[in-house]
Amino acid sequence: MLDLDRFSVLTFDCYGTLIDWDQGILNALQPVLKRHNLVLSDDEVLKLYGELKAAAERRDYQPYLGILIEVMEGVGERLNLHWSDDERRTLAESVGDWPPFADTVAALETLRERYKLVILSNIDDDLFALSARHLKVEFSQVITAQQVGSYKPNPRNFEYALEQIERTGDTRDQVLHVAQSLFHDIAPANALGLTTVWVNRRHDRAGSGATPPAEAQPDLEVPDLQTLANLSRVGSL
Repeated sequence: MLDLDRFSVLTFDCYGTLIDWDQGILNALQPVLKRHNLVLSDDEVLKLYGELKAAAERRDYQPYLGILIEVMEGVGERLNLHWSDDERRTLAESVGDWPPFADTVAALETLRERYKLVILSNIDDDLFALSARHLKVEFSQVITAQQVGSYKPNPRNFEYALEQIERTGDTRDQVLHVAQSLFHDIAPANALGLTTVWVNRRHDRAGSGATPPAEAQPDLEVPDLQTLANLSRVGSL
């Protein structure tokens, strides 16, 4: 049984969990591909994005803005397309338009009544600021890959976040990590002994979207964030 009352801090992945990055990526990429008379299914586009992004994040750290440009260049190479300078920046310039999931804002408001909310995201500070406008909730802390100098699933990102949280008086036993990505979040958080909630946003669809597939066992699985918010009112599961 998972006792939700024992946690004081919820750490959140942002993109894929709070922000619908699958839809944001498709909104950015599909029109450009069609402009070049290339038709790919949504699943094919997301799978390609996920592969290229994960590969870029495994190399020496560079800001996420650079990652997105590199991904766009990789898409061009894979598909034998030649981008204009504006097209190369398509993904990088689209982040601020990636929408939140329909339940995100209300669920965060509910959860904020009981917990400190912390962002732990593979993003740059200024790019997250664009997304924060959609989330409409004040977070206790915002921890980005830019601050750490590495990308999840690197355990450094989680250790850094825990250090920052512990400075405010909470212990790692009081931290519950909430995320959609088994690859970026649930597996590495489990390895560090954190309690995890998998927000399985794709529970009704095949595939893992823009996230590379992975095997991991969360402490709790929910289909959306509102379900977690509702459960938090109950306490113990």
